[in-house]
Amino acid sequence: MPPACACCPRSPPALATDPATVRRPRATPYWLCLPALLLYGVMLATPLAMTALLSFNSYSDTEGVLLTWGLHNYTEVLSDGYFHTIFLRTLRIALATTVICTLIGVPEAWIISRLSPRWRGLCLLVVLGPLLISVVVRTLGWTILMGRNGLINQGLQALHLSGTPVELLFTETGIIIALVHVMVPFMVLAVWTALQGVDPAGENAAISLGASDAVVFFRIVLPQVMQGVLSGSLIVFSLSASAFATPALIGGRRLKVAATAIYDEFLATLNWPLGAAIACLLVASVMAIMLLWNRIVERRTQGATA
Repeated sequence: MPPACACCPRSPPALATDPATVRRPRATPYWLCLPALLLYGVMLATPLAMTALLSFNSYSDTEGVLLTWGLHNYTEVLSDGYFHTIFLRTLRIALATTVICTLIGVPEAWIISRLSPRWRGLCLLVVLGPLLISVVVRTLGWTILMGRNGLINQGLQALHLSGTPVELLFTETGIIIALVHVMVPFMVLAVWTALQGVDPAGENAAISLGASDAVVFFRIVLPQVMQGVLSGSLIVFSLSASAFATPALIGGRRLKVAATAIYDEFLATLNWPLGAAIACLLVASVMAIMLLWNRIVERRTQGATA
């Protein structure tokens, strides 16, 4: 076969097909992940597994927890209207908190990202302020503000917006307001992280073509940060559904949610198996809603980008 001339294109080099020459991925990354997996298993998976096993036991007023196995605790929770009301209230509060945090946090993160570095740092410090305060201290502050003679009612009456004090304590509205105060930072941080990957050239091009800020936000920015909105909404929903201190202090003893019901079963009535069953059902329902919401948002995002 004559040698190829200089003007002829060279054929690509042959790929190595010998199994001995093919490099296999090293196992080092998997070994490096092993300590984290062990810590996760010990600190989280083991208590969850023990709680799940406890939920199948029985309880006696005279003998305590009995090592019997059955689904009677789940049957009691799923067939009792009292627990239905508690779970519906919990999911309603979590959904309302998530929607309000999304409406507040997404525009807030976008506005902060457009500020100068000095003002940006100051605004982020203000946004993260609620996370720097103890949940008990923060909630007690809200109880003072929401009281019949609190600053909120005094302000409403001074502005002649209400002739009588507005009932905020021991209501779902008061719980949602207090939860939104602490959950907004999680939404802002999630959307802020997604905004760091948005190319500002698209916004500048839309503005140069005469698009308003609202059009730029809804048509260009929002579709690109939907993953951040999804992450923030999942965080806010899961934390709101499992919140304990805020509903306990503002909602009181009569307005129970799932977390306070679990607390009462474990420490008040000492019916640990029933409390474990409520906890398992709460975890399962929150996970199901989160997975469903994740699937819906991913399909909409893929359809919008297709």
